[in-house]
Amino acid sequence: MSALPLADLSARRPDGETIPLAAYQGQVLLVVNTASACGFTPQYAGLEQLQRDYGPRGFNVLAFPCNQFGNQEPGDDASIATFCATRFQVSFPLFAKVEVNGAGAHPLFRALKVARPGLFGTEGIKWNFTKFLIDRQGEVVDRFAPATKPEALREAIEKIL
Repeated sequence: MSALPLADLSARRPDGETIPLAAYQGQVLLVVNTASACGFTPQYAGLEQLQRDYGPRGFNVLAFPCNQFGNQEPGDDASIATFCATRFQVSFPLFAKVEVNGAGAHPLFRALKVARPGLFGTEGIKWNFTKFLIDRQGEVVDRFAPATKPEALREAIEKIL
């Protein structure tokens, strides 16, 4: 395995500010492609609980809304941020909407899919709430399916904290 090139990547926040992902180097990260109108949307609550429980120990959920699956994230960045703040009191970093598959895929997701392919070696992300767990050295240690609830990740997170 090779470390993700976090120092070379950036992402836009819903307010338009570009954040260098190097700001998260040395932390344990859970990168998730999210959606506001998905059957898995209630996972926001579990992701927030992970953030609250492990954030003080150097852990961050990084959420990237995506509208590539069933048109389940049709809103603009501001409405998505408002939804996450008011419905789930999200305190973890939420970024602007991105693509995770295809030619327009955000570079972070391109790197994640290469580092940790899915079942049968396929790289494509199949649905909202696919989760990638990254250790402090930037290694992608695991990939979790959308149906895997955030609370099921506790043991894996604790192992690398």
